[in-house]
Amino acid sequence: MRVFLDTNVLVAAFATRGLCADVIRTVLAEHELVLSSTVIEELTRTLIEKIRLPEPAVREIEAFLRTTASLADVPPRPAPVAIRDPDDAVILGEALAIGAEALVTGDKDLLEAGEVPGIRILDPRGFWQLFRGQRS
Repeated sequence: MRVFLDTNVLVAAFATRGLCADVIRTVLAEHELVLSSTVIEELTRTLIEKIRLPEPAVREIEAFLRTTASLADVPPRPAPVAIRDPDDAVILGEALAIGAEALVTGDKDLLEAGEVPGIRILDPRGFWQLFRGQRS
């Protein structure tokens, strides 16, 4: 499955141990991680400015993601549903344009968007439960 991880999931995965770190490991091992430059740039900025990780470590994370993930810098598709925050609409549009089958996010606006044709929008727990349930 082609899985797009939103910036907030990636920040949590690289800044702490826990569910989001487990999600990214699962995606890397069993799925195809797809990202956009928008997400990688936002992740880099957040890890340096807000989380205050050392810049060399953040550059290593950035390089790792750029070589591991499928990156497709394509213009975002218009979001097929109303999204309150225009920045979130861009993320959804990028995930759709890249051909992601799942968007994993902690963003409430995206999670409350309702059903979006062609993509599942899940929080990290929902993604984890969905794929843990399939293995049982």
